[in-house]
Amino acid sequence: MNRTLLQIKTKITDFWNNRSKLQKILMIGGFAAAIILTIIIAIFASSEKMVPLYKDLSAEEAGQIKKVLDEKGVPTELADNGTVIKVPEEKVDSLKVDLAAEGLPKSGSIDYSFFSQNASFGMTDNEFDVLKAEATQTELSNLIKGMEGIKDAKVMINLPKESVFIGEEKPEASASIVLQIKPGYTPDKSQITGLYHLVSKSVPNLDPKNIVIMDQNSNYYDQNSGNSGNSSGDTYASQREIKTQIEKDLQRQVQSLLGTMMGQDKVAVSVTTDIDFTQEKRKEDLVEPVDKENMAGIVVSSEKISETYAGDGAQAGGVNGTGDQDVTNYAETEDGNQNGNYEKSEDRLNYEVNRIHKEIAESPYKVRDLGIQVLVEPPDPKNPTSLTQERQDDIKNILSTIVRTSIDKSENQNLSDEDLQNKIVVSVEKFDGKATFDTEKETGGIPLWAYIAGGVLLVALIGFIFWLVRRRKNDDEEYEEEWYEMPQEPVRVADVNDEKETEESVRRKQLEKMAKDKPEEFAKLLRSWLTED
Repeated sequence: MNRTLLQIKTKITDFWNNRSKLQKILMIGGFAAAIILTIIIAIFASSEKMVPLYKDLSAEEAGQIKKVLDEKGVPTELADNGTVIKVPEEKVDSLKVDLAAEGLPKSGSIDYSFFSQNASFGMTDNEFDVLKAEATQTELSNLIKGMEGIKDAKVMINLPKESVFIGEEKPEASASIVLQIKPGYTPDKSQITGLYHLVSKSVPNLDPKNIVIMDQNSNYYDQNSGNSGNSSGDTYASQREIKTQIEKDLQRQVQSLLGTMMGQDKVAVSVTTDIDFTQEKRKEDLVEPVDKENMAGIVVSSEKISETYAGDGAQAGGVNGTGDQDVTNYAETEDGNQNGNYEKSEDRLNYEVNRIHKEIAESPYKVRDLGIQVLVEPPDPKNPTSLTQERQDDIKNILSTIVRTSIDKSENQNLSDEDLQNKIVVSVEKFDGKATFDTEKETGGIPLWAYIAGGVLLVALIGFIFWLVRRRKNDDEEYEEEWYEMPQEPVRVADVNDEKETEESVRRKQLEKMAKDKPEEFAKLLRSWLTED
């Protein structure tokens, strides 16, 4: 047994002494890292993982829950300034059920369940009205908190008393809401409109115009215009961003078109715009004739009246002249016989015309003015005349078309060819520095430096692996050379022919034959001999 241990020790010592210094460091470091990793895993496996049981708790709710959990002997941790309570992960589900059975957490607010638990005949009308308003506010707050992006909500409702007299105007209710919006979230117009409808339909006799909604930053949310709480700086930033985006799109379009014609590195484009951000809403009530050529409508009804009279004793009547649609009339003078006559003829025609009602909402973001500046490098940079005048005219025609189609139609009507040419500048010069376009950044691709750094790391890793293999190979070769250089004693083998047949040699041959043919029996025989010794 001692001999076996000595052999193992010798092999381990030889193996360690034959290793290089770097190999020894790597082996020791790997062994130490494995031990440290095992210790860390054991610590984390033995410790309890704490996860949140409840979040966004008030100080009152957190105190109630922690007191109950301490009485139950459950380890707890507080986080986020006491608004989060953490418990062991395996106890979360059971604790939620147990605390819910005990009615925890109690927020202190009154909801509709209060009436079923505390209803009594001794409650007065005033007490009932107060509790009803409080319950309505709580339920509305819970509904609003369930909406996307809203962390918390406080609701205040004013419910006026109804008049006991018939005929008096019914008083209107009002509501004020303060939202706590999650960081980085902005409610859109549809969500604000839905919030107004939710509150107005939940409270009787509550008109949406009597609802005020704002967030924790005092930004007011109007039903018609969405979020009107943006400051002038936010408005300027958004308009600036829109203007920049429009210019970028036009610049990219011109750069792609002229780059295909001249080469991407032969063209540099700059675009400036004047954007009208005015949004107009108007109503138009127009009346147009059906037949615009003759300025006439459709006759829907016609009436013709004709009256004549002649006889004695009738004085002349009538009025000189008539209306626009009557036949001209003249009054006769009286004669001595007091005889007279008159004639009246009238035609009445009713025309129908086109009555057009329009509600027009003019879209903002109109391009009022546009300017394009283009730098073109000639095919031969040293010879500016290598870019022909014909090619320059083609570039100007292309840019003129882009300007004319991009500017708003209302601004484009009075735009002459001379004005159009003043908005375009084409300069032919040699480029001292080539323009570069960061297309990878715009398309979200991986930048060039990342590929270079990755390639350098890959080459370094391959070189390190090659060096390790080479070093190990050299160490093995040195070890083999040292082994071959060790002095070895010559092996003396007796001549077979001189060997005499003795009883000992016969037994040795029998044992060799037994070991070759029946190794199991030979092993048993050896073990018996060793036991006897």
